[in-house]
Amino acid sequence: MDASAAIRKVSILGSGTMGQGIAQVTASAGLATCVFDAVPGRAEQAASAIKAQLEKLVAKGKMDAAQREKTLAALSVAADVPRACHDADLVIEAAPESMDLKVKLFGEVVAAAPAHALLGSNTSSLSLTEIGARIGAPERTIGLHFFNPPPLMELLEIVRGIGTSPSTVERALAFAQSIGKTPIVVRDVPGFATSRLGVILGAEAIRMLESGVASAGDIDRAMELGYRHPMGPLKLTDLVGLDVRLAILDHLHRELGEQFRAPALLRQMVRAGKLGKKSGEGFYVWKDGVAHAK
Repeated sequence: MDASAAIRKVSILGSGTMGQGIAQVTASAGLATCVFDAVPGRAEQAASAIKAQLEKLVAKGKMDAAQREKTLAALSVAADVPRACHDADLVIEAAPESMDLKVKLFGEVVAAAPAHALLGSNTSSLSLTEIGARIGAPERTIGLHFFNPPPLMELLEIVRGIGTSPSTVERALAFAQSIGKTPIVVRDVPGFATSRLGVILGAEAIRMLESGVASAGDIDRAMELGYRHPMGPLKLTDLVGLDVRLAILDHLHRELGEQFRAPALLRQMVRAGKLGKKSGEGFYVWKDGVAHAK
C-alpha cells in the first residue's frame, strides 16, 4: 500500500455515545483525532468525557499517565465540518440513522476533505452503496461499524458497497489493525452481518417478555449463562437505545420482510420515552450506569 494512503488523521462527525467512543479509540492509538458535532458545545463535552474516562483508566492501572497525556494531545475539536476534515485521511460519521442526514453531512465532507480521504460511516444498517452514489464518491465510501462501547469491543465490521474500491477496503483493514480492532468484511446488504443477527435476537427477546415467558432478567440470564453471551439481549437493547433498535428494525422490515417487524412493546416504550440507559429506563432502570430490575 502506498505510504501516502496511510491514515494519520481521523475526523469524527458526531459526538454521541458512539462518536465519543470512536474518538477515544483513535486518539488512544496515536492518530490525530478531531471531533465535530452540529450541537454547539457538544464536541467539547465529549472531549471532557473522554478525559474523565482516561483518568479512570489511569486510576485503575490500565493506562499510565504518559499514555493519557499522549491521547489527550492527539484529541481536538472543531467548530464546523470544513475545519474538522480539511486535512483528514479518514472521516467517520457517527450521526443518527437517517439516510438524508448522512448524505447531507458527507456532501459537506466531499467539498472540504482531501481527495484521498476515506469516507467511513458508522451506520449499523443503512446502504453504503446508496450513500456513496448520492455523494458522488462511491469508490471512497465504506462502512466502519463499531460496537458499543468502542474502547472495549474488539470487532470492527467493514462494509463494502458496490462501488467501494479494493484500495479503500485495503486501507480500512490497515486502519482496523492500527487501532487494535479485529475486522470482518461484509457486502452491503440490509443489516450487514451483525445488526441483522443482533436485532432479530433482541426482537424475539422482547416478544418473549411481551407474552410473559419470563422476566427481563431471566431472559437475559438464559443467554448469558446458557450461550455465554457477555450481555443479554434486553440489557444490550437498553445500552444501544430502544429508539436506535426500533429504527433498525423498521428499516430491515421494509427491506427484508416480516421477520423484522418490531414488537408492539418496543414501539410503545419508545413513544413513552423509555429509551434505555440514556433516558434512565428501558427494560431495566439505570442508576449511575448500573442496570436494576424493574
